[in-house]
Amino acid sequence: MKKILYLIIPFLTISCATSNKIASLKPEPSKNVPMAYKTNTSFVSMPMEITMKEIENQLNKSLTGLIYEDNDMKDDKSEMKIWKTGTIKISEKGGKIQSIIPLKIWGKIKYGTEFMGLNDTRELDLNGTITLVSDVKLSNWKMNTTSVIEDFEWVESPTILVAGKKVPITYIITPTLSLFKSKVAKTIDDAIEKSCDFKPYVLQVLEKMSTPFQTSEQYETWFKLNPIEMYVTDAVLQKSKIVMDLGLKCSMQTMVGQEPKTSFNKDSILFKPVTKVPEKTTATIAAVSTYESASRIITKNFQGKEFASGTRKIVVQKVALWAKDGKMIIELDMTGSINGSIYLSGIPNYNAITKEIYFDQMDYVLNTKGILTKTANWLLQGTILKKIQTNCRYSIQENLDEAKKNMLPYLSNYSPMKGVFVNGTLADFEFEKVELTNEAIIAFINTSGKVNVRIDGME
Repeated sequence: MKKILYLIIPFLTISCATSNKIASLKPEPSKNVPMAYKTNTSFVSMPMEITMKEIENQLNKSLTGLIYEDNDMKDDKSEMKIWKTGTIKISEKGGKIQSIIPLKIWGKIKYGTEFMGLNDTRELDLNGTITLVSDVKLSNWKMNTTSVIEDFEWVESPTILVAGKKVPITYIITPTLSLFKSKVAKTIDDAIEKSCDFKPYVLQVLEKMSTPFQTSEQYETWFKLNPIEMYVTDAVLQKSKIVMDLGLKCSMQTMVGQEPKTSFNKDSILFKPVTKVPEKTTATIAAVSTYESASRIITKNFQGKEFASGTRKIVVQKVALWAKDGKMIIELDMTGSINGSIYLSGIPNYNAITKEIYFDQMDYVLNTKGILTKTANWLLQGTILKKIQTNCRYSIQENLDEAKKNMLPYLSNYSPMKGVFVNGTLADFEFEKVELTNEAIIAFINTSGKVNVRIDGME
């Protein structure tokens, strides 16, 4: 931090019965103070859950129309085409996934014997449902299943027309379908793997979460998250939903000024499998106080108070604050034994118990020769300065409450995109440091909490 050079014109003494008028050179505010920002490597624990309904929706999008086709009559004396005719319904059953799939089946069956050409071929049209039970494994962001066809249920009993009569052929078609059980089940397994790759979902969520959002319109403060690494555990199927633990290593920025640009790059994010993710989330929030509001609060602290030494006394009428070269300038407009303004400098600090900003290392701003009139010299006494310093403080409790209030909407069923919902909690704030801009005092506060991401109803 640059050493501050202060210049003060020698105090001018003006005889006025019982008081003196002083005039000093006002330390001008710093110009073009850079926008305040905070970069911090943080960790966000994000347990993610995907409902069975969401998997059902994705599976129905993946499987449409013709889902299976076999045109080879030679291998098993049959040809077959299978269409999905309605909505697939899935549920969790004993740690497995049960799928009920409505189907239309067209089949061509060759029956009889080849001896002397005694054989015939019939075409069949069947409508029904099949029930599959699938063992589930979830790793590397994908859900893999091993399915077995458990049951066939026909809407109408399968028949063929022979000599003008409907002859039930369930005894023929069911053994024939059993030849295709593994093939149809494999079709379903492939569709589940394709539609239940969760990595694209996570990337979409991260992209939305990485879009800077404004936490205070009045003070032009913004929050920005930059993903670095993503950790994931193997997922499990429980209570009709898929659950996995995600951990995001990221940097968080709280910025003041114009809206920051989005810098999300999905290709730069590292994805790492882990066995466990710590249940901890840390974040940094900016509590912003404009100099105008801080000056108004400190002025109230001085109301009705006198500062005396011997027969001399002063009353502070007004306080003004601004930044100069990394320090705070405090202007005290006073009346009494001395009329006019004096300037103090100090370094802003924070009292975690009282939630107050105060100014440390406070001293008078003097010229290099330290010239003061004899009348004003008593102001340099340490006792007077300490009394003044005690009143140069203000609470940022309201700022903390405002910062938390601004963050809560993003942790209360916040939906960065359709079908994705973010919920969470924030713990109490812990102070880190204070920075000065040309417009405000920024207190950077750390907090911890929990975040949960739920996927249900994505397009």
